[in-house]
Amino acid sequence: MHGRPRRPDKPEDAAAAEAKAAKLRDLQTQVLRNHHSHTYSKEALGLSFKLLELNPEAYTAWNYRKLAFQHNLGELSELEAIKSSIDDELRVVELALRQNPKSYGAWYHRKWLLNQKLAPVDFKREFGLLDKLLKVDARNFHGWNYRRFLAKFMGVPEEEELKYTMDKISDNFSNYSAWHNRSILLSNLLTQQKKGFESKQKIFSEEFELVTQALFTDPSDQSGWFYHLWLLAQTSSPENPQLIALWPSNGAKLSLSSVREANDKQNTPFSFSSICCYSLKEGILPIVLFFNEPVKGLTPSSVSLNSDLVVGKDIQWRPLSVTNSGHSNCWVTYLEVSNLEYCSSQQFSVEISIPNTDDIVSRSGSIYNCPVNFTFTFEPNNIDSITKDTDLIHDPISWDCSEPLPSHVKPSCIHFDQLKITNALIQEESKWHLERLSDELDLFRELPDDNSKFAKLTLARLLLACAAIKSRGSSLIERRGYCEEALGLFNDLICLDPSHKRYYEDERSLVLMDQVT
Repeated sequence: MHGRPRRPDKPEDAAAAEAKAAKLRDLQTQVLRNHHSHTYSKEALGLSFKLLELNPEAYTAWNYRKLAFQHNLGELSELEAIKSSIDDELRVVELALRQNPKSYGAWYHRKWLLNQKLAPVDFKREFGLLDKLLKVDARNFHGWNYRRFLAKFMGVPEEEELKYTMDKISDNFSNYSAWHNRSILLSNLLTQQKKGFESKQKIFSEEFELVTQALFTDPSDQSGWFYHLWLLAQTSSPENPQLIALWPSNGAKLSLSSVREANDKQNTPFSFSSICCYSLKEGILPIVLFFNEPVKGLTPSSVSLNSDLVVGKDIQWRPLSVTNSGHSNCWVTYLEVSNLEYCSSQQFSVEISIPNTDDIVSRSGSIYNCPVNFTFTFEPNNIDSITKDTDLIHDPISWDCSEPLPSHVKPSCIHFDQLKITNALIQEESKWHLERLSDELDLFRELPDDNSKFAKLTLARLLLACAAIKSRGSSLIERRGYCEEALGLFNDLICLDPSHKRYYEDERSLVLMDQVT
């Protein structure tokens, strides 16, 4: 495990292990006895030290030492005595780390001691300890976590820590932890919009060039591929929520006709059937907005609706499906249309406007910042103007309710499968996302076909990321091409890397399901 070869046990190894286990049991018994009796003498602390030296994962012993430290601290008044007590605890941690450099309890105890802020911290000593440990194992994630803790503790600028990751990566491309720390620092700097980190386009383009050098230097090393996957996730997703589909679509002209039901002319109220293949029942016109990710905050103030149509006074936006946090991809409002049969010569318009607003927020906390306006019109037609060949049954959008609904009741939507998706609703910044990914595609397609599973898998992920961006536009033929090429790569990977066959089959099935739905 972790690069340590297995070897068969020898008789003397079994005897030594048994003796060590017996000693551990004896020490644990004594430490627990002292713990329960609140005995914090020098001799009792010595027993806990011996236990931790043998087994740094003895959490009860670490907790016991915390209680002992706090108890004995009350008897100390001078700063030098307090500092000496802290140094003793730090030395216990260092000896435990020699036994196990990845001991959770030891690292946590060291953080706990510094967080007490009882004496000035010797940061030279702390960073020196880290340097020694990271030279032995540059990918010790406990050490990297502790370095992040120290940097935050002493206020080291994240820009300086970013340079440190670059130094470690230059020493060895195969440093998972350095790449990981780099991703954390970059995320923070971009979120905070620090100087030099205002443009995601610039930063991610530079990072793609950096990791590509690592991949081409050693294609068999996995660390660079994982970082490339992180960059891919950042680039393929929009930075803010976007309105990607709506009904009725912008500029749509609906033609509605009022028709009484033939079987129940006296009791059934007017229903409206469209000669443009739309059907509305009970005089309710739905307006649907679909976002690329779940959002909340759609209100009459954040989404304005203006119309010369006679509508209900209470216009409220409601989610069609809601997550536990109240967010939803799809939002709808309902206009109550009345007396269309008396307005056959009049054309009605409806205008929807969504400005830049802090009210509409995604689950990740991103704010909607893509202002959009769209308008649609509809004209009532007299029943006599409908030809006998008109299909009044075809309902791409069905609206089902048996009686007029009060404003506080949510109508039930059968299906909306004619949502109009348009490039006009996509932010301009999506262009550089697609351009960057297209450049990566061209680069990886030029790689020699050496049956590298990492190259094929990354190429498939790039293709699917491009397909995801195309799904927010109208280039569905291009999108289908990306998906077909990705399916071919997953088929190759199933044969090339049978040990991970199930994973590739799952990824392939997701693409197939996406095509079907």
